[in-house]
Amino acid sequence: MMKNENDAPDPFDVIVVGAGIAGLALTRELYRRDIKVVALERRMDLVDSGLAINLPGNAIAALNRLGLGNDLKQVGNPITRREYRSSGARLLFKVDEVDFWGSDNAPRCMRRSDLAALLMKDVPAYLTRYQSAVTSATASGNAATVTTSDGQRLQASYLVGADGVHSIVRKLCFQGGSASFSQLAQRSWRFIGPNPGVDCWTVWMGQHAIVLLIPLGPDEVYGWATVTNDKSSAQDPRILLQHMAGFTSEPRRAVEEALSTPDRLFTSPLHEIRLSDWSCNRAILIGDAAHATAPVWAQGAALALEDSIVLADLISGNADPQSLGEQFTRQRRDRVRHVQAMTDRAAKVSRLPAPVRNLLMPLLGPLSYKNTYGPLRTT
Repeated sequence: MMKNENDAPDPFDVIVVGAGIAGLALTRELYRRDIKVVALERRMDLVDSGLAINLPGNAIAALNRLGLGNDLKQVGNPITRREYRSSGARLLFKVDEVDFWGSDNAPRCMRRSDLAALLMKDVPAYLTRYQSAVTSATASGNAATVTTSDGQRLQASYLVGADGVHSIVRKLCFQGGSASFSQLAQRSWRFIGPNPGVDCWTVWMGQHAIVLLIPLGPDEVYGWATVTNDKSSAQDPRILLQHMAGFTSEPRRAVEEALSTPDRLFTSPLHEIRLSDWSCNRAILIGDAAHATAPVWAQGAALALEDSIVLADLISGNADPQSLGEQFTRQRRDRVRHVQAMTDRAAKVSRLPAPVRNLLMPLLGPLSYKNTYGPLRTT
């Protein structure tokens, strides 16, 4: 394997654009298979490094396949139980996640920076080039060429867009596929703050707001909140409290604490990407660049990790270069469409009148959880 920067090859086998979860996972897996790879990231450092992420069982299974099973146990917090509650704290239903996923794939919540560090473990730092924004890219039937803002001109057999919802690779190499707002809501807020007494993955669903709290440990909680049934594009997070009348104390305290330190409160639109094909000649899209969806089932990172493994399998397995992208799309399409369909279904449920939703959730909730995650327990 490559040991120092002077050994870094050009042309490469693969150029990866984006050093988020999808890009780092693919870079790691290709390096482990002796594939000549470089990752280009437009930012100076990791994105959202101060925030956290919930990893369901299929994400844990993918990280195990990436050789990180033992290291994974040393970071983050295991999530053994889910609880779905009304805004007034009435328990609608709960799920034993260890029983569902098995102990080897039990979900975890961790900081994004810890996950990024895991994915970069034992991978040479020079394989990821920061402050290297892509300014032009072409992908013909024989090769891919990229030019960056710092004057690099790189060539490779494949170009992979792992650069998120607003993918430059998708813009330059694909027709259509622009981002649209999700059916759940237009905007969400994320934060890390003091734990108000939550000991498991807990969501409170009101008529106009949803708040999710996941313990990062006994003293910290990761929070995600959104306003539903509000099509405005308002970015002021104080709109959350306006829609949280009737919420119980734990989510209200968490949101109020986050609002007291607004520099630690991150807002982002809830975008979706729906494409029929994730390849065009030698350019291939993975992760959110190919199939972003609202985080109802926490599948963004999970699908990205799985994408990386499947694509690495195809590249290292000497798949026909002319059809490799089509093979990738074919292998991944049904799984992604399943998640998208279940996300759309959950968005529709969230818009029901609260009394109706609370009446149906004890019956439909466990079934929805099983129907969504059941097919994802197998690769």
